[in-house]
Amino acid sequence: MIYSIALYLYALAVVLVSPFRKKAWLMVKGQWNTFRILRKNIRREEMYVWFHAASLGEFEQGRPLMERLRREHPEYKILLTFFSPSGYEVRKDYEGADVVCYLPFDTPGNVRSFLRLARPRMAFFIKYEFWNNYLHACRRRHIPVYSVSSIFRENQVFFRWYGRSYSDVLRCVTHFFVQNETSCELLARKGITNVTVAGDTRFDRVLDICRQAKDLPLVKAFKQDAKVLVAGSSWAPDEDLIIPYFNAHPEMKLVLAPHVVSEDHLKEIEGKLRRPFVRYSRVTEESAARADCLIIDGYGLLSSIYRYGEMAYVGGGFGVGIHNVPEAAVYGVPVLIGPNNRKFREAQDLLREGGCMEVTDADTFGRTMDRLLSDGKFLAERGRIAGQYIERNAGASDLIFDSVKF
Repeated sequence: MIYSIALYLYALAVVLVSPFRKKAWLMVKGQWNTFRILRKNIRREEMYVWFHAASLGEFEQGRPLMERLRREHPEYKILLTFFSPSGYEVRKDYEGADVVCYLPFDTPGNVRSFLRLARPRMAFFIKYEFWNNYLHACRRRHIPVYSVSSIFRENQVFFRWYGRSYSDVLRCVTHFFVQNETSCELLARKGITNVTVAGDTRFDRVLDICRQAKDLPLVKAFKQDAKVLVAGSSWAPDEDLIIPYFNAHPEMKLVLAPHVVSEDHLKEIEGKLRRPFVRYSRVTEESAARADCLIIDGYGLLSSIYRYGEMAYVGGGFGVGIHNVPEAAVYGVPVLIGPNNRKFREAQDLLREGGCMEVTDADTFGRTMDRLLSDGKFLAERGRIAGQYIERNAGASDLIFDSVKF
């Protein structure tokens, strides 16, 4: 009852703010179109496997499974759903899925309509997604549901006294493929033992990306023989550390890929730079060679650009939480991150092992960069640790895929 009330209030709030917030409007409009998309594209004679990802990060975790399913079981079609516009709007044309749409709010009516039209043979929910009505409806319809790369913590609602009734949703999952032993132990306290510690499929994905990384001649022309810091998914607080240090250290170059690519933000960045810079959208081989800072003013390149750095900085650690550390570490480079990293297992592991370094202010950033730039042995060792960590933790996708009966 409380869940349903909270859900309706949330849905109402999204509708009310949608005229003023682009993200909310995209979600509302996208959900209105879901049933039209399903009626138009779902073929009654086909068998569908449903993958649900909240956003882009979860999509990347599910992608190795989708691509292997496509290769090895072409008799199945793939239905991919997103909850967030930041996932759907980027991947709505993903060729690895047969049907892509938003997942409507978890109301009883939406659930009935969605499952009646989609008719999935099985479902994979990625990481944190536990929608009460969808999962209970799947159980009633005998649709197997697999939770992939899920991770549980003591402070989650399932393990609090006030979440006792909601935790019943966990019993709707056919099998959990969790990231770590802690998750397994927490589920066991709820009497849930259909659990395998498989690790995180994201490691498999970043290894795939690394092997297929694009050759970027203009970035190579920019780099030349310099030591390069690649700063990815940066926000203003990250840039306030990085740019002053860069301005004062001509022995290095900087590739800066901000998380928010808007004209206002790009101009703000350019206003802080005191050394020659160029935007990637305007770069030529000649201007690349003259520039000391390359600003990536587009999307889709960062995962390949990390390969051109001797060190990486992954943004978000002074606000929303760090972004994709494995995406940088896979290239065998040491990774700098801000302090908001406690909820990220791979960051915590790498901090303990030494492949990742936490910076909390301009002083710690400066000291860390000074050592990386001046001590080649230290730089190489930290990078080796980062790369080996990714290699060692790969394989979750194969374990999951081989455990599921398609």
